[in-house]
Amino acid sequence: MKRILSIALGSIVFLTACHNDNSMETDIISDGQMPNLAKDKAGSIHLVYGSGDSILYCLTSDGGKTFTKPSLIAVLPKLAASHTRGPQIASTSDGLMVTACNEAGDIFSFTKEQSGKWRKAERVNDVDTVARENLMALASDGDNAFVVWVDLRDRYNKIFGARSIDGGKTWSKNLLVYASPDTTVCSCCKPSVLVDGNNVSVMFRNWLNGNRDLYLTRSSDGGHSFGAAQKLGNESWALNACPMDGGNMVEDKNGNLETVWNRKGLIYACEPGKQEKELGKGRSCTVESVNGKNVYAWVDEGNIVVLEPRGMKKNLGKGQLPILKAVNNEHVLCVWEKDRQIHKAVFEL
Repeated sequence: MKRILSIALGSIVFLTACHNDNSMETDIISDGQMPNLAKDKAGSIHLVYGSGDSILYCLTSDGGKTFTKPSLIAVLPKLAASHTRGPQIASTSDGLMVTACNEAGDIFSFTKEQSGKWRKAERVNDVDTVARENLMALASDGDNAFVVWVDLRDRYNKIFGARSIDGGKTWSKNLLVYASPDTTVCSCCKPSVLVDGNNVSVMFRNWLNGNRDLYLTRSSDGGHSFGAAQKLGNESWALNACPMDGGNMVEDKNGNLETVWNRKGLIYACEPGKQEKELGKGRSCTVESVNGKNVYAWVDEGNIVVLEPRGMKKNLGKGQLPILKAVNNEHVLCVWEKDRQIHKAVFEL
């Protein structure tokens, strides 16, 4: 049943009951693929995405209502920018940093100077072409940044990472995050990473005892060592194939961690060590924390679905690979990809 229909600043906010299939009007930011978002301390939200071999950037300083004209960060030949593989962006104490991978399996970082120009930094992986799956994630808390990726050194896929303490200009020796005792982790699912000082949390899809379950491992020393990997959820997914769906996680203002992921075509969320809760049917899920409450988004039969803290669902229209970012305590920006274009919607909680 329709509750509210309002038009404000060019964006239509459409609140529906849980199973209403109507869509809300959205805007196109630009042509491109694989969007990723970061928010800085001033509240501006920064967008990075790929288009061919070009890494492109724009930002919004008005809560997602308008974005600047896209500018070129760099041309990276054979840029990986499809199928959950794409450039990543993070806000640091020095400004902004972006990481991107080429099809050969090398990860490069780029930093934005005070002048506004982007500078290519050093390569992140310290062994040639080991990130050939092109699955990589980036996080920063301002002073510290950490990149994780699916790594093919020594024959089998593992989870590796690297740390930067200078805004992405230089990177540490590559660090082993996790190696499966069953030879390999799930090879086509993107990992996730969060950074809070020396605390680094990494989520990934494992392949253990024939099951494709999500696991979480944590470090308290900046990523130099990680504790035992913890399975997320009580049930398992026995599957002799790769789901190509890695899930996501977020830490709220109180330091509580929430994970969200797909199992057997259903979306589940859970805090580590607690029982999972089913959210709905779909894949390609993500989560954002807004004033201590969680907002989720995923894809259900080609539609972008958003689940609000009150249990209400929104259908944002057709697309794939949604990303959420809190604008403030009442509004959330969602961006996603559809037909090689970057779409956006701002909605009120």
